[in-house]
Amino acid sequence: MKPYTSQKKIRLVLADVDGTLVTKEKVLTERAVRAVQGLREKGILFAITSGRPPAGMKMLVDPLKIETPLAGFNGGTFANPDLSVILARTIEKSAGRRAIELIEKHGLVAWLYTADAWYIPDPQGPHVARETWTVKFSPRVLADFEPVLDQAVKIVGVSDELDRVAACEADCQKVLAGTVSAQRSQPYYLDITHPEANKGAVAEYLARHFQLDLDEIAVLGDMPNDVPMFKKSGMSIAMGQASQEVQDQANFVSAANEDDGFAKALETHLLSTP
Repeated sequence: MKPYTSQKKIRLVLADVDGTLVTKEKVLTERAVRAVQGLREKGILFAITSGRPPAGMKMLVDPLKIETPLAGFNGGTFANPDLSVILARTIEKSAGRRAIELIEKHGLVAWLYTADAWYIPDPQGPHVARETWTVKFSPRVLADFEPVLDQAVKIVGVSDELDRVAACEADCQKVLAGTVSAQRSQPYYLDITHPEANKGAVAEYLARHFQLDLDEIAVLGDMPNDVPMFKKSGMSIAMGQASQEVQDQANFVSAANEDDGFAKALETHLLSTP
């Protein structure tokens, strides 16, 4: 872990969703809801960011009383809690085309998201049913993504062969350096977004939006795509099930998300202090 050295008071908490805020079964626990309410009572803002589209975070808005911008697609799209789009960062078309080529080269299945739609080549493909249940809306089937490539805000490489996903991530980072951000949001998902669409940039956006110093932001996450926001924030907390690589980049490590690690982190590091 990295030492916690900031002297600034935390004024905003930014949390990843899957693997952090919710359980493996995508459940938002009562303890997590109470912890966010505790932040509100202390005057601390709460925001969420995810590889999900903003519509896939809508179900969290009411129970958590979220009033801050939703940072979907790892910062590829910012939306108000009513899902009206504030900002969408599309991938440059040639970079998107090359990303799909690399995804297919490594034996992964490609998905494509625009600001308001999700496209897949095969409705029976890996993780489609699970993702549909998670985000609460259905994909559109499209065999060739070329007609919507200029609208892409996120391209995903999907496979249950996790070594292939990791290898594809490394290849995309090397071949497409500077033109996209390529990071795993789950062991089986490789997210390709605009180069400025990463969770570190989400922390920067929220700092500007609310006129905060980055040291006044605390972040929580569990995957490699959360590390960029660890590096930008004053306080970073990794979930207990995160890899050693991710934990090493955080100031603190909480319990696993299956053991209310999100709520325990807030209770320990933010709600127990004056």
